[in-house]
Amino acid sequence: MKKTIILLLTLTGIFAYPPVRAQELIQGGTVSGNFQIDGQYYNEDKALGITADTMAGKRYGVNAFGNLLYTNGKFTAGLRFETYLPPMTGYSTSLEGSNIANWFADYKTDFIQLTVGNFYEQFGSGMILRSYEEWSLGYDNSLKGIRVKLNPFKGIALKGLVGYQRSYWTPYEDGNRGIVRGADAEFYINEMIPSLSESRTKVILGGSFVSKYEKMTTKRLVRGDSIYEYKLPRNIASFAGRLNVIRGGWNFMSEYAYKMNNPSAANNFIYKEGQALYSTLSWSTKGIGVMLGAKRVDNMSYKSRMNETESILDINFLPPLAKQHQYSFATMYPFSTQPNGEMAYQAQIDFKIPKGNLGGKYGTQVSVNYSQVNNIKKEQIEEGIPVDSTGTLGYSSPFFSFGDELYYSDFSLFITRKFSKSTKANVGYVYQQYNKDVLTGHNGEYPNVLASIFIADITVRLNDKNALRLENQWLFTKQDKGNWVGGTLEYTFAPKWFMSVADEYNYGNDDSDQQLHYYAISAGYTDGPTRIAVNYGRQREGLLCVGGVCRFVPAANGITITITSSF
Repeated sequence: MKKTIILLLTLTGIFAYPPVRAQELIQGGTVSGNFQIDGQYYNEDKALGITADTMAGKRYGVNAFGNLLYTNGKFTAGLRFETYLPPMTGYSTSLEGSNIANWFADYKTDFIQLTVGNFYEQFGSGMILRSYEEWSLGYDNSLKGIRVKLNPFKGIALKGLVGYQRSYWTPYEDGNRGIVRGADAEFYINEMIPSLSESRTKVILGGSFVSKYEKMTTKRLVRGDSIYEYKLPRNIASFAGRLNVIRGGWNFMSEYAYKMNNPSAANNFIYKEGQALYSTLSWSTKGIGVMLGAKRVDNMSYKSRMNETESILDINFLPPLAKQHQYSFATMYPFSTQPNGEMAYQAQIDFKIPKGNLGGKYGTQVSVNYSQVNNIKKEQIEEGIPVDSTGTLGYSSPFFSFGDELYYSDFSLFITRKFSKSTKANVGYVYQQYNKDVLTGHNGEYPNVLASIFIADITVRLNDKNALRLENQWLFTKQDKGNWVGGTLEYTFAPKWFMSVADEYNYGNDDSDQQLHYYAISAGYTDGPTRIAVNYGRQREGLLCVGGVCRFVPAANGITITITSSF
């Protein structure tokens, strides 16, 4: 009897405690969030090849998300709801549906941070691990699992994680994708050593380890009358080390990554290790800044499913060394990262011409950039075995040698000048060489594109609330679809309204039926954190790239509505 009473009292105490704690957790907390709704309604457009048959009844698309965040002291919890009913054109049909895409709970103190659920993370520059979300690409490779961050001593930051990646709406099952495990350490030398705390030279060291476990053991390949069976590694490890030195206006960063042999669909199932080196050096002082960068990538595709060929389930991220342009014609031929091999370098200088005869009344800003990406040299492992042959070591490659094939080059010059308190202009010239075969995944179908682009962008402030912006662009090329001319006229009624009309005319297309106008009329309204934008017109097909990761955008005609807000 006494044991029964004691047991009842114990259970009563256990179950009575959580509601008290939950009440304390709710009191004093704050709720915040944000959402975005993108909707499109499509029209038929025979000139673009859009007919009732090709639309197959798909007249509209909706992409939307909402984030909800609860914070109370050291505790944070959140969830993300997404809907694609159906996905807008150009997004994977695998996204179709509605559900809670991500959820997490996080507890953080000065010593420890613990996260369970979905999270985003990056080690160093991301060359062996980066999980992130990019809404415009329909890309989300968040990890679902557990992550721990520690600050055991001053100047030391440690991370450890284990989880699996998001793959659209597909639930995780044993064998349908790998498990990702990783650890990272960062050492702030000046904080660790008191005698260096006041030094002008700051040094940061870092190291990372990532391993992927995938339950796949063999692959069969049929060649003629022979059947080959290859043993595949289940555990694929990668390592990275990095250095960052800062002194005054100087900043040097370098990271080297190594990946063990990782036969996959991306590299034709070769048994070669992967390597990457990414380095930047920058210097700045009043009125001038210079940046130099270099990168080598060799067999660095790293996915949690080795048979994957889509742009999903990437464990790592390879930072691009190419200017990220803002003007539409300069983005018509974007660079997409080549994980199987690339050698790249970039140089940029930004400076200000002081006030005077040359610089004008307010001074003039000048920005010059050049970047180039080539293939890497690949040599046969032994005579009689072609480069990249399945089941072999693939090839050998001298580490510091550029290949002979140009993938991409970009030269740009932009000059920004303020002529008066109300008038400002930005003019630019861009010259690009674009290997369309390689960068769009074709073989011998297209010549390299050589494009010259001219840009003029003028803004006139009519008064404190009203501004008029006129933008003109010209693109000249003898390849691909020929010459283009474009213009935009935008009127802003600050701080609430804007409206614009734009047209891009492909007058130089060799096919006279494709010498089309891509017109658009846009308007938008902003009220605090809420923004509503409406666009009607044509959308030209092409690649949309963010950070070297791309998706194909098909041609379209219709109306697009975007609503964003936060609370």
